[in-house]
Amino acid sequence: MHILQVRFAARISLVAVGLSFSSALAQKPPIQITADLTDAPRKLYHAEIDLPVTAGPLTLITPQWIPGHHMPNGPASSITGVVFTANGQTLPWHRDDVNLYEFHLNIPEGVATLHAHLDCIVAARASQKLTAMEWETLLLYPANTPGREIPIQPSIKVPAGWGIGTALTPVNPGSWPVPASGATTQFAVTNVEQLEDSPVLTGQYFHEYRLAPEITPEHYIDVAADFPEDANLRPEVLAAISNLVREADALYASHHYHVYHFLLTLSDVAGGMGLEHGQSSDNGVGEKGFADNDHELANADLLTHEFTHSWNGKYRRPEGLYQPDFATPQRGELLWVYEGMTQYLGNVLGARAGFETQAQYRDLLALSAAQLDNRPGRDWRSTEDTAIAASILRTPTPWMNWRRGQDYYQEGELLWLDADTLIRMMTDNKKSLNDFERIFLAKGGNTGPLIVPYTFDELITDLNQVVPYDWAKFLHDWIDNINPHADLAGIEQGGYKLVFEDKPSASERILSRSGGPRSQGVDCWYSVGLRVGNDGAISDVRRGGAADKAQLAPGEKIIAVDGQIFSADALRAAIRAAKDTSEPIHLIVQADAYVYLMNIDYHDGERYPVLQRVEGTPDYLDDITEPLTAPEKTANAPTKQGQ
Repeated sequence: MHILQVRFAARISLVAVGLSFSSALAQKPPIQITADLTDAPRKLYHAEIDLPVTAGPLTLITPQWIPGHHMPNGPASSITGVVFTANGQTLPWHRDDVNLYEFHLNIPEGVATLHAHLDCIVAARASQKLTAMEWETLLLYPANTPGREIPIQPSIKVPAGWGIGTALTPVNPGSWPVPASGATTQFAVTNVEQLEDSPVLTGQYFHEYRLAPEITPEHYIDVAADFPEDANLRPEVLAAISNLVREADALYASHHYHVYHFLLTLSDVAGGMGLEHGQSSDNGVGEKGFADNDHELANADLLTHEFTHSWNGKYRRPEGLYQPDFATPQRGELLWVYEGMTQYLGNVLGARAGFETQAQYRDLLALSAAQLDNRPGRDWRSTEDTAIAASILRTPTPWMNWRRGQDYYQEGELLWLDADTLIRMMTDNKKSLNDFERIFLAKGGNTGPLIVPYTFDELITDLNQVVPYDWAKFLHDWIDNINPHADLAGIEQGGYKLVFEDKPSASERILSRSGGPRSQGVDCWYSVGLRVGNDGAISDVRRGGAADKAQLAPGEKIIAVDGQIFSADALRAAIRAAKDTSEPIHLIVQADAYVYLMNIDYHDGERYPVLQRVEGTPDYLDDITEPLTAPEKTANAPTKQGQ
């Protein structure tokens, strides 16, 4: 498993180049790294690293720009306890005073191996019963060298009785995936770039399930949970994941991995993750994230999104987002393809595989479209700028709707829906974006884990192979220009229109009771323009909305509504009562150490987004979400498990 950057236009032979590269790598002595996760319940990882060296100055580095994060948030601040030794002697070191990810040493004469010990303080992804480790938390390797040119052999120790899930290949599988107590599991030699791309999931309550066994190469889902009952995924969930494998196989017509592992944590302590890798994905949800249909809907696009990234984002990656040393800054101007197209395809695959129904797909699409169409920040910031500025837009802030966040995800979803329905319109539904994906993502056929960068011009060329059109102008108009309204053309070409009703859709009601973000308070965004917590705290105010005109601000707290102590029900009732009257909604609001009376002049009642069918038009949305393969309804029990 070696990653090689190639250009299709200049490629002579993918197989020959790959074999040559593997041979060159094999001639170098590998770094040896042993990750000790036995202290993971105490939120500590340890590493012992042996590096081949020669006498003289040496600079080592740890990753800074982590693929998939789209920002320089490597683990340097969490690495501690760093000690270097050689021939039994401790060596002094100092950190670079500009690049804080670099360590400088001087290797004495006669030293061929440098030993490094380091610890990492784990802020997330670890609980008493499980942990999901990304190797960059412990990696240390020579600076100024592409990671794909540095051979490394990883090993791992885990707490007794804990199972291991990873796409890495164990040298001696033995009792895999549950090693003998105290044993160290060694994996085959790989390279630094591929090791960083190969996370490890381990846990006491661990199950490994084989998926869609008729599909080659092999696919698995490895599950670790804080409680034993949660690690036993429902047969319906396993069937949907197997269907996902089949649907992706039919859609992308290629594979760019030797094996694929979905790594899934079910934990209220260590959940909250979705990170793509070439041969696996690191997925974390709450303890009951897939326990029933309601919770499953809230997480319907997680596995589908990260799996799609194996093709779009890992194999095909924008030129500016591939930097082979984890130190050179990434450029995100094409994130609306990397993430936006994946957002679209992941949601479509969710419906095709059975994580959600076609009606639920439309409900969730309505929520996303309405949110973007009511994002005042689009009056000044383009979608392209949300991609270029991705690394400074991730953290939610007050007035987020005016600042904008990483909107290229949802903006890209609407854009590629527009492209899909446009292709269908121009070809009388004989072609679709499916045809484009089989050109764009399947170049080179079935491969191992490669990275093949692309440019905007290649995107246009491949779209024109499906159907000739001025695709450059189409993309430029929606991505580069200021657009006060979201791209709703795909919804309308798909046979629907976005409208607002006085009651939430069935799917929105499910989301509000399933423990997700929408269950944390009352969402009055499309009426008075507020998002309010269950305690009355205002998290955001829609700029230009009624609450904004009343001078409310994020961070303030509503104490009372129309003479009643605040509650979500009281606020909703006040919005309904003000409809078709001239009486404003009366609030008592706390701002810092002061209390004010405030009135919201709003009289249009509650408003919730839904998609309404336009009769007499083609129903392309249902065509798009129709399965490409015969769906399976239930799946078998786990193939391997821990406790």
